Amino acid sequence: MSDLRDDLFTDRAYRTLTELVYEHSRIRLGSDKQTLLANRLRKRLQVLGLDSYDDYCEVLHSAQGKAEIEELVDLISTNHTRFYREEEHFTFLTRRVLPVLVPQLLAGKAPLRLWSAASSSGEEPYTMALVVSEFMMAFPSVEWQITASDISRRMLNTAQQGIYPMDAVKPVPPDLLRRYFQKGVGARSGVCRVRPELRKRVHFERVNLFQSEYPVPLKQHMIFCRNVMIYFDPPSRATAVQRLAHYLAPGGYLVVGHSESLLGIRHGLHSVQQGVYQKT
Repeated sequence: MSDLRDDLFTDRAYRTLTELVYEHSRIRLGSDKQTLLANRLRKRLQVLGLDSYDDYCEVLHSAQGKAEIEELVDLISTNHTRFYREEEHFTFLTRRVLPVLVPQLLAGKAPLRLWSAASSSGEEPYTMALVVSEFMMAFPSVEWQITASDISRRMLNTAQQGIYPMDAVKPVPPDLLRRYFQKGVGARSGVCRVRPELRKRVHFERVNLFQSEYPVPLKQHMIFCRNVMIYFDPPSRATAVQRLAHYLAPGGYLVVGHSESLLGIRHGLHSVQQGVYQKT
């Protein structure tokens, strides 16, 4: 097979691929994203032994197309994250939400439910687990679990491993790093792993925010869905917010990224602070 060239990316193939990406993820790729799409797919076509993007479109419409469309969406997904990203939201969780909520949970003997709905490679849900674990030391009888979901199986596999380069965990305070991470030695030098007792608090599921139902418990007390809405067009953004709001408990919070807004969306939530909305 010869090397793929961008000029083999026909208008017809690009249109087919962008329509499939939108249909299955609501990620809108404009006409300026052709080079990006070609770069993301080049290795995949080589793995499949294909000579052109038109050939790849034929695969997507074949019997194996359903599985390959999932691969396509996985490759297109953008996964920028880090520990303690937009730290104000974790501060809000520990200083504003948990002090009020935990006594109520204790009285009702109910569990705490949190959901990282765009968990990527795991830094966000593990940060949630870190701060909740610290807070719950004073309330050992309260059950709590974090659901972490993403559309990318590749990212979920990375997250479930909980293994990160030492540079990636620099935002974690040193005392928490010692308490909740195992530093690699020998062949594992230069990396660390989230300790099993914290990993077991995070349950991973593959979730497309536009699937008909989510494999996630209802009545979530807080849902983080940050820095993903920016990839959706307004109708898709409204659909996602309304579905997520349905999964919130009364008084629960939806958290979006600092650069995102729910302006113009009917959702039944009210703004609490930048990026934080509460269900009434």
